[in-house]
Amino acid sequence: MRKRRRPDRLAARAVRADAEAGMAMTCRLDTAQVERVYERLFDAYGEQHWWPADTPFEVMLGAILTQNTSWQNVEKALDRLRGAVLLDAESLLSMPREVLADHLRPAGYYNLKAGRLAAFLAWYCEQGGYAALNALETAELRSGLLGVHGIGPETADDMLLYAFGRPVFVIDAYTRRLFGRLGMLPPDAPYESLRGAFEAAIPADARHYGEWHALIVAHAKSACRSRPVCAECPLRGLCPAALRQEAVGRPLYSN
Repeated sequence: MRKRRRPDRLAARAVRADAEAGMAMTCRLDTAQVERVYERLFDAYGEQHWWPADTPFEVMLGAILTQNTSWQNVEKALDRLRGAVLLDAESLLSMPREVLADHLRPAGYYNLKAGRLAAFLAWYCEQGGYAALNALETAELRSGLLGVHGIGPETADDMLLYAFGRPVFVIDAYTRRLFGRLGMLPPDAPYESLRGAFEAAIPADARHYGEWHALIVAHAKSACRSRPVCAECPLRGLCPAALRQEAVGRPLYSN
């Protein structure tokens, strides 16, 4: 017999859904402000040439492996895979799970990621590979990706944007941090609300979205860190968080 859900849990879920709906209404971006942010980031860091991969399939592998680790560690894991097998779905899927996990050690959580990668590879092959998936409409493709074990919205959107060239804006922790400090968006808003805000403010263009995301990552690593380097930030004049630091006489950290 199925266990009945308790009324208080249902009520809590309803309250949470209402809160998310209300927060979604507040997620709006001013196009002119967003363009100023982009211009300053591009002037500071230049074109990023993302995603760092040779093929769309490598983009998809990297999107899974980069969960909770740095890209340098992902590259080490990919190099180990390249040294063992052809970097294609069939070859990787035929690899024993424990062997696959061992090659993924540099990426961290290697047993977990081996399971997620195996689930993705099985789905990928069942769907007919890249050509068949690329023929799908974006909404259908996104839904399919989100149905794969271990693939959440950020990973799915990484794949859609950089492997399939679809104009889908990626939201990550860096995006939340930056635009929260800029006072433009609530950093704890639901993923889809934030994604919708960016896609409403910025014309749909996969190349431009890809550059946007890459510039946010570059800026978060260079200046908008967990402990921000405000003194060297190209967005300092636009950032309420930095201006508050100056107003109360706190030091603006520098390298």
